[in-house]
Amino acid sequence: MPDFRVFCQPPAAGSTEIVLSSEESHHLVVVNRARLGDPVVAFDGHGTEWQCELTGNRKQAATLAVRATRQSAPLPCAITLAQALPKGSVMDDIVRHATELGVARILPLASERSQVHLDDNRQDRKVEKWHTGALEAAKQCGNPWLPEIASPANLAATLDAASDCELKLVASLHPGAQSLKSALAAFRAQHGKLPSKALWLVGPEGDFSPAEMAQLASRGVVPITLGPLVLRCDTAATAALSILGYELQNG
Repeated sequence: MPDFRVFCQPPAAGSTEIVLSSEESHHLVVVNRARLGDPVVAFDGHGTEWQCELTGNRKQAATLAVRATRQSAPLPCAITLAQALPKGSVMDDIVRHATELGVARILPLASERSQVHLDDNRQDRKVEKWHTGALEAAKQCGNPWLPEIASPANLAATLDAASDCELKLVASLHPGAQSLKSALAAFRAQHGKLPSKALWLVGPEGDFSPAEMAQLASRGVVPITLGPLVLRCDTAATAALSILGYELQNG
């Protein structure tokens, strides 16, 4: 894979040239120091990639000549991460890791024990920052798909947004949580296949409250243990997505 990856809007049908935005041009030409003739992969975040050559190195409007086009298939299972908002910049890291692990959608969740409360202006800035982090992660790892990132919502609205998921799981420290293998085996036995859409919920510092766990149970969410140790919420999110992705994307 070429060293340079850039995000772009899809070119017009039949066009053999891509003009990059000022931000992408600056990053490619100034930060990464790409030179004329260098190979560049442009992608639109929806699975389409263009194999290109840098033909114009203007810092505000670099141009690429399209040499070939490729459409990547999505992963076998579209995984949604519903992440309760953690303190500080931890959510930034979770978004990056989730993008690297191929998550299709990220639903930030304002839970009862979340210590972060965002007004509309801060919320918009946060979502924009998360989009930027996801884009940087996609460039770094070669993921041609960008996750959808929603605005923070409460638990009920988050579950409504994920109503299309066939399998709903929550990382849980509460008694009675089962292993992921058991949950997947039960789903396969009932449906004769693995899910094509799945939801992972990960709580904040201090986990979901008993009332929230009861609400999740009433909506058919299965509590899953991630082992005997208490994990930080960012570690829990990465671990949960890793093991679920391994089981479903290789299933």
